[in-house]
Amino acid sequence: MTRLVWRQLRVQSIVALGMLVVVAVVAVMTGPHLAHLYDTSVATCGARGDCLGAASAFLRNDSTIRTWLGILILVIPGIIGMFWGAPLVARELEAGTHRLVWTQSVTRSRWLATKLGVVGLTSVIIAGLLSLVVTWWGSPLDRATANIFGTFDERNIVPIGYTAFAFGLGVTAGVIVRRTVPAMASTLVAFVAVRLSFDRLVRPHLISPTIHELALKPASMGFGSANNGPFTLMPNTPNISNAWIYSTQILDKANHALSSHFVAITCPRLIAGMQSSGPSAGSSQVSGVRVPSGTQRAFQDCVSKVGGIFHEVVTYQPANHYWSLQWYEMTVYIGATFILASVSFWWVRRRLS
Repeated sequence: MTRLVWRQLRVQSIVALGMLVVVAVVAVMTGPHLAHLYDTSVATCGARGDCLGAASAFLRNDSTIRTWLGILILVIPGIIGMFWGAPLVARELEAGTHRLVWTQSVTRSRWLATKLGVVGLTSVIIAGLLSLVVTWWGSPLDRATANIFGTFDERNIVPIGYTAFAFGLGVTAGVIVRRTVPAMASTLVAFVAVRLSFDRLVRPHLISPTIHELALKPASMGFGSANNGPFTLMPNTPNISNAWIYSTQILDKANHALSSHFVAITCPRLIAGMQSSGPSAGSSQVSGVRVPSGTQRAFQDCVSKVGGIFHEVVTYQPANHYWSLQWYEMTVYIGATFILASVSFWWVRRRLS
């Protein structure tokens, strides 16, 4: 049975192996040069005092390769779910060949377990190797951006969880739908929906974020209006290395947000100066609007007065939560994969004929 499944997987395995070889060759040819550029420019920028410019210049290198590798690692799980998972059982159910196998002293459970084991393990290995190559190649870029959460979906171990889940989702869709093309389509739609929903609704709550309180300072404040509304103080996004910042707010001790009405009462001189100078206010939220030179003193006084009651509250995930989030998210997707596999086993044993 294992040999039969492997023969059925032969073409897909050769294609996947060829893709891995191509990616590995590109990474080996360009990766060491990229690391050398980082070591000679960004890593030593402190001595020259121009880290921002050095990082900006460095990040312009190999931008095309970076884009395509990012796209590849994001779409591979969905492709495996569609083209490996969905047809795995659906094609045999559609053609009726499963009945022949079941009459050859092969139980339904063994038939499905062998398919899931061989093809699923191959899928996970391919995703793991691809993620390893991409993570190694992109490590200098991640250090330069100081934003490891910006490429969270493309690095380390979470692509393994995505691939396992996509494969399990495809197999389950094929078992239930029993038609290859509809199963492939439903796998893609469901996988994209789960990934988008998880990123926005679940991941931010996997680990409790860190809450940091800061005193209000003019250097970290902006002033302006949102959607042509009243003027108010607006906190600039703080520069926290490798942090995933959820929000930056101005709150009092009772966690009440700073209102534009309070600012208008507390800072009438600043409001008058800003209105007379006519600062730009776009149709969307504006943060960190530059205060005209004539009202700088009024702005500083305003921040001082407001700061006596309010403070800045930054909610974020620090860099040391990165690996915990990676492990938690992969565990959730692997757990969902086992649930899908259980559904497939039950459906094959109880509902198929």
